[in-house]
This record gives sequence, C-alpha cells and structure tokens, in this order.
Amino acid sequence: MQVNPYIFFNGDCREAFEFYAKVLNGHIEAMITHGETPASGGVDESWQSKILHARLAIGDRALMASDSPPQYGEAKPSGFYVQLALETPQEAERVFKAFAEGGSVRMPMEQTFWARRFGMLVDRYDIPWMISCT
Repeated sequence: MQVNPYIFFNGDCREAFEFYAKVLNGHIEAMITHGETPASGGVDESWQSKILHARLAIGDRALMASDSPPQYGEAKPSGFYVQLALETPQEAERVFKAFAEGGSVRMPMEQTFWARRFGMLVDRYDIPWMISCT
C-alpha cells in the first residue's frame, strides 16, 4: 500500500508543482488540464487551462494535486502538514528557505531533541509543510 498526499490549489497548481519539482529535484509525471480531457465541453472556458490532475515524483514517493473546482469555493488547507524528511541538515535548510520565501514560518528551522533540523511553514501557495532531517 502507498499513501500519497493530494493537494488542492486555488488556480496555481501548475506554478506550485513546477516550483516543487525544481526545489525538490522531482519530476512532473502528469499535468493534465480540464481542456485536455474528453470532459472539456462540460467545463467553463475560464477553467479549461486549470489543472485537473498532477503527479510529482520525488524519489520513490509521489505528491498529487489539482486546482480546486470553483463550485467548492476557495479551499484553504488546514488540519494537516505535508512532511518532508531530508538526508542532511544542509538540504533541510535549503528546502526550508526556498519554501519559506513568500510564505510564513510557523516554527523556525532549528535543531530539536528529535531531529538534527526541524521547521514548520506555510508556503506561498498556502500549503503547510514540516521539513526535517533526523
């Protein structure tokens, strides 16, 4: 069994996934718009270029996402964090710094009793992250 986070964005899924792929050395395996599907005729013209499904491979794991359909209103993620466990303190600090730019730090990156580095933030796309190096 594999558990993969699935994130909803407010129209900026493509931008977010391109940023995550760059920072995390990942590979975008899928980026499908509403307009590229057989169901495109049932979708408003302004929504044709929005992402219906995206998949980002990061190592042997995947992060998936889409833009939140307008009928669901503006989605504001809450009640969870996406956790990244990195191999070295330097790599954890690099990723934390990149994700914090334009976002808000909830807990600064620092050494803790459980990790060589740990920090919490909400990135510029309103996605909450815990970044660590144990």
